[in-house]
Formats: sequence, structure tokens, C-alpha cells
Amino acid sequence: NQSLRSLRCHHLQQISSCFRLPTTPLSSRARAGGRPRTPGKNGAVGAMQRVKRGWVWNQFFVLEEYMGSDPQYVGKLHTDLDKGDSAVKYTLSGDGAGTIFTIDQTTGDIHALRSLDREEKPYYTLRAQAVDLDSNRPLEPESEFVIKVQDINDNEPKFLEGPYTASVPEMSPVGTYVTQVTATDADDPTYGNSARVVYSILHGQPYFSVEAKTGIIKTALPNMDREVKEQYQVLIQAKDMGGSWGASDVNDNPPRFSKSFFHLRVPESSAVGSAVGRIKAHDLDIGRNAEVEYTIVPGDGGAMFDITTNEHNQEGIIILKKVRGCLM
Repeated sequence: NQSLRSLRCHHLQQISSCFRLPTTPLSSRARAGGRPRTPGKNGAVGAMQRVKRGWVWNQFFVLEEYMGSDPQYVGKLHTDLDKGDSAVKYTLSGDGAGTIFTIDQTTGDIHALRSLDREEKPYYTLRAQAVDLDSNRPLEPESEFVIKVQDINDNEPKFLEGPYTASVPEMSPVGTYVTQVTATDADDPTYGNSARVVYSILHGQPYFSVEAKTGIIKTALPNMDREVKEQYQVLIQAKDMGGSWGASDVNDNPPRFSKSFFHLRVPESSAVGSAVGRIKAHDLDIGRNAEVEYTIVPGDGGAMFDITTNEHNQEGIIILKKVRGCLM
């Protein structure tokens, strides 16, 4: 009847949908005079013609990172041959069938058994079939359908490169191109605004500006004089329209020692390879831009000492490499 043929199952709270299987019995024959017959228009009996029909469905969706205590409802299989007398059994096969997705064989309800991550796998391809419960004979041709993992905003934008270093001629006019930064977002770009990235400047105004959509950094003040200020620190924020954000620092601050001279005493008993002193320079940048590498310039101490960087506190550790005329 018409009520069984209509698509009327929508579970909006779970972003779910319902599809039906068309009425195409694999074996449905009425015989008259030894020839296959089937009721025609107005109840008349005529020769049966097999009509090829496909499955009809709306694509299923399952919300990613679902944290509910019960399995997440996905959707419902249904065939017009199901009269509600439990004579039809629904089966499911394919990606995750039985492990990720389960089906109630009587009602056709599909549930997801665990939380899913769209960035790990964006969709699952499964096959559905309706069979006669007693004979296990297919009532509908097996057909393939997709369950798509619905994206949520669970990723923040990340800059592809960095730190960025750029230069611009002094006295450049306003709007002079400096460099371009680029951030990407792993969320679904086809759904909502979770992957739409916009840029803003957190530190570096009023000297520089950034275009919100492109990440292009330009000069914002005229007549910037290198003799007045040689270097600038610029901090750019990349934010998706869903609210997640990341920031990129431009490496524009050199490390500076707190004093011009360091006085160290090396005991005569010091062993080759031992640390004989520590110095430290400070960098106003952040993250990798603030990492410091030390070297000893050629001179009297170049052959006697070496220096390495402590990665934890960015101190320079001075190592004795020569003693009593022996070079290591």
C-alpha cells in the first residue's frame, strides 16, 4: 500500500535518514494455462514483464566523535515486502559490518557501535539485502550504499611551514608585499565552515597587515627606516570559522647575550670532554624560532674549546677539547 511505499523515516537529531527497498520479488508468478501471468491494470491478468529496479535510499550519516552511552542510530533498511510479520530478515556486509555497524535483522535498524573519526576514515561502503526468514532466499537484489562520517570541528588550522623569515626594502610604500603564510585544516572542506581558514595579525601592528583570506603580509606604514628599527616580530593567527585557531611566528629577532663578556675558570685537573662553563643568549621569538645554536668564532679559544646547545634550556655548554697540548 502507499504507506509502505513512502519514505517517511527521518531522525534529525542523529542526522539520520531512512530508505526503502523497491518491490521487486525475485520469484512472484501466477500461472494460467501454463504461462506466467500477473495482475495487470484494473485487476486484469496479463503476461508478466520483469522490471529492473534499483534500491532507493538517502545517504546515511553518522556523527564523528560520538560520545553517547548508547550505540548511535544511523538509519533504517526497509522493503515493501515487509508486512510487519517478522517474515523478512535484513543482512549487512562490507566495511565494518558486525564490528563497527550492526543491524537489527527484524527491524532493519542500523547502529554504530563505537565512536568514529572522519580524518581516519571518511566513509564506509556496505551492502544490504533482505531475505526470506524461512527459506533464506533473497527477496531483493543485494545493493551497495555508503555511510558517511559527519564532520565536527575537531581540528585546528596548522601552518604548512615555519618559522617564516622575510625582508622588505626600507622606505617601501604602504601595501608592499612581504611574504605569504599558509595554514591548512584537516576538517571536511565540503561541510560547514570548519575548514575555512581566515588570518589575522596578533603582533606586528601598525607596521604590517595580513589579508584575511590569503595570508599575504604587507607593509602598513610608509617610510620604515632600517636605521630606526631593523627587525620586527610578527605573529599571525590562523582561525577556522568554527573557532579553532593556530598561530605562526616570524623569525625576526636575533639571539642576544645578557652581557658582552663571560669570565670562566678552567681547573687544571679538568678532563677532556668535560663541561667547563655555561653561557646563555635570549631570543624573543617563540617556538622553534626561539631555539639557539652556538658556535665559537675563530680565535685563541677555537682549538681549545667546543660548545653545544642544551635543548631543554637553550644554554650554551662549553666543552674542553684540548689539554696539555693534545688536540682531541
